[in-house]
Amino acid sequence: GDHRDLHSFPTRRSSGSLVKMDGMKAGGSGTMVYFGCEDCAVEESRAEAAGGKIIQPKMSIGEHGFCSMIVDTEGNSFGLHSMK
Repeated sequence: GDHRDLHSFPTRRSSGSLVKMDGMKAGGSGTMVYFGCEDCAVEESRAEAAGGKIIQPKMSIGEHGFCSMIVDTEGNSFGLHSMK
């Protein structure tokens, strides 16, 4: 079996994942919620247009696709994940 430290769960509008990130403090818990999307770069620009800040631009995570990290206007950080 595949025992990656990635736990998918359903949310109201999209699927997300909880990923433990070393050195990242998200809401004080060290857990970042990632939302699946078509393309991180597209969603980054939408988040920025809505007043958010990109804290980690789209980057490759190898065979697992791409991810980026955003902080919203209220200071909540979250991740984006896409396969392209």
